[in-house]
Formats: sequence, C-alpha cells, structure tokens
Amino acid sequence: MAEPTANAPAPEYDHYLMLAALLLLGIGLIMVFSASGVVAHDRYQDSAYFLKKQLLFAVLGLGLMLFIRRVPYQTYNRYVYPILLVSLVLLVLVLIPGIGVRIRSAARWLKFGPLVIQPSEFAKLAIIIFLAYSMARKQEKIQYFSIGFLPHIIVAGLFILLIEKEPDFGTALSVAGITFLMLFVGGTRITHILLAVLAASPLLVYVIIKNQMRIGRIVTFLDPWKYASDQGYQLIHSLYAIASGGLMGLGIGKSREKLFYLPDAHTDFIYAILNEELGLIGAVTVIGLFVILVIRGFLISLRAPDIFGSYLAMGLTSLIGLQAAINMAVVSGLMPTKGLSLPFLSYGGSSLLVNMIAVGILLNISSQTQRSPDSSRRGKA
Repeated sequence: MAEPTANAPAPEYDHYLMLAALLLLGIGLIMVFSASGVVAHDRYQDSAYFLKKQLLFAVLGLGLMLFIRRVPYQTYNRYVYPILLVSLVLLVLVLIPGIGVRIRSAARWLKFGPLVIQPSEFAKLAIIIFLAYSMARKQEKIQYFSIGFLPHIIVAGLFILLIEKEPDFGTALSVAGITFLMLFVGGTRITHILLAVLAASPLLVYVIIKNQMRIGRIVTFLDPWKYASDQGYQLIHSLYAIASGGLMGLGIGKSREKLFYLPDAHTDFIYAILNEELGLIGAVTVIGLFVILVIRGFLISLRAPDIFGSYLAMGLTSLIGLQAAINMAVVSGLMPTKGLSLPFLSYGGSSLLVNMIAVGILLNISSQTQRSPDSSRRGKA
C-alpha cells in the first residue's frame, strides 16, 4: 500500500476498537496496583513495585500500538519467515539451562538486561501471521490435505511442542485453539480438523496424565471444596472474592482476598479481585469492553481489503477474545485452572506488549478498510 501523500486525508482508525483497548489498559493498571500493593510492600518494601513495571510496559506498548497502526499490514507478508524463525529460536533458547529464566520449575522467560520477556507470548503473533499469509496464498487449494492443512499443522505443532516443553500447557492449548479456528474459518475441510483432533487426543491425555498437577486441577475443578486446603484453595478463594463483591463491590483497594489469601491475585486471578472491588457492575463492564473489542475485530476481518488482512484480523481478534474468555471462565470456576493471563489487565509485560501490537495491526487494517469502503476482498494477499 502506498504511503499517504501530504494532501491525502489522515487515515481513519476504528475508534471503538481503540477506545475499548485503552479503557481495558487503564482499568488494568488500576487493578494491578490495587491487587499487588500489599504483596509488593511485603516483598520489596514498595507498594508500587509491580505498578511501576507494568506502567513501563504499558507506555512501551502504547508507543508500539501508535507506531504499528501506521505500518501497512501488507508489510508482514515480506517478513513472515524471519518472524517465524526468530520466534522459534527464542522458544528453543528458553529451554537451554543457564539461558532460560526458570521460575516455579518452569523455564518460560528470557532476560535482556532489565527486561524479562516470555517468548511464548510472541510466538502466538508469529503463528497468526504465518497462518494468515500461508492460507491466503493457498486459498484456492485450502481444502487439499497436503497443501491447505498438513503444512500448517506441522508448523503450529512444532511451536506447540516447544511451548509445552517449558512447560506452559495453557498457552500451548490456546495456540492449538487459534490454529484450528483459523483453519476452520479459512475453509479447511472439517473432516481434516476432526481427524487431527482425534489423532492428538491420546497425546493430550498422556500429557495430562504424566503431570500430577494437571490431574489435580481437573479433579479439583470437579469438586474444589473437597480439596479446600490444598489444590482447591486458589479456586475457592477466587469464588470468595467474586461472591464478596456483590453488585457494587467493596471499593478500589478494599479487597480482602488480596491480603495473602488468593495466590496470583495480580496475575492470572486479577479478574477475581476486580469482581471483589468493583462488583458485578465492574465485572460486566470489563466483559462488555472485551465484547466490543471482539465484535469490532471480526467486523474488521469481514471488511478487510484482502484475504490476508481478513485472516490476520480474525486471528488477532481470536488471540485476545479466546484468552479473555478462558481466563474469566477459569477464575469463575467454569473451567479447570490454567496459567493464562487476562489480556490488558493481568500483570505481565510480554502479554501486554503482544496485545497492544495486535490492536495496532487491527487498527491499521481498519484504516485501509475505511479508506476503501467499497473495495471487495481480493483472492490474493
């Protein structure tokens, strides 16, 4: 796409999408400070410790979003394989002792000076860009097993195996979910997807059975109160937090469960603290913002100028929406516990950066769509 000339009108972005993302980011910063203040003061004698780090990534993420929204999304066509290769190398590096940063028996992070990043988060972006590019190129033969299905599954499967090796079961499942969703929407035969799911089922069962913690999470999910003092402790206190909030909530900073009762209160279970402090009204507001973001993202996908943009927008929207839905379901006791953060709200720099980059790309696609509202999707990316 040609750069706009001096006399050309400024590009119009999807303001509803951007506003929803910025509101979620703002709510997230408030909740990170509220949920982490007590723990931060206890560990680091600075109640704003986690807020400062999250604020740094928020500013960086906002800058990336504003920059990336001006980068034509067609540019990623030229850098698909370098992006994929770099992401793959980073996933391998985290598994090398002495290079990968290990926390709680999991090697998921790399340290670059003062910054610690989680390569699996960026791997989601790499897979989505690759799938969008490859599916757009193979659109006419997408229903052929050896062309439209097998190569995509092999590449995604390699990433999923490396992520699971960390181990990061939740992220591995989310990458698999996004992959199958994109293939399904792209026109891959449903029989191919079903056969792949059936073929992977024994491996999935094995991965769960070999890890006692995962088995415990499933058993606990079925009856958390039976294991209230052990594996059910986190879920039960999450439910306590949600129930305590009522309609209006206890007020910002007045959560009781964050006082060393609910583990991971500022990360994976921040939505429980939000329920407790902002009540049902705050919880529904956050859900509403995610719904707006997802609806606008899918509309951008439907109106994208070409097939690549359509698949890219759909994948990025699914990345945010699927993870948000899973996190809130876990916190509410509707799914077994998984280590997935809540987009824009949970403490974590890598996740925040990836989500802001995703929004930036979506905004760029929307700007091209609005400048060419009558353009139809072309068969080639």
